[in-house]
Amino acid sequence: MKARLPQGMGGGPQNMNSMVKQAQKMQEQILKLQEDIEQREFTSTSGGGAVEVVVTGRKELKSINIKPEVVDKDDIEMLQDLIISAVNEAVKQVEDTNEKEMGAITGGVSFPGLF
Repeated sequence: MKARLPQGMGGGPQNMNSMVKQAQKMQEQILKLQEDIEQREFTSTSGGGAVEVVVTGRKELKSINIKPEVVDKDDIEMLQDLIISAVNEAVKQVEDTNEKEMGAITGGVSFPGLF
């Protein structure tokens, strides 16, 4: 008795070649998108604009702008909290953008190690 595959399954080498080509195309799109995101800058503020940070798509802090009126030598903790909050939000923007735009390419399938 021969085992039969359901209609559309199998296909032999031609189907495998097609899958490999699709995977290669997806990989090229992913690499291009990763390069694009790494070139972008993401800006976030905290404290009503008192602290502004710019983070690159590589999650590297590029700049911090602090309004003089929030600098209080008696309340350094507040300033530290504002900086942390702004940096964390900018990094989250990078991650959310990466996830959203990668999902458009991969159809929502995650590939560990790629992104």
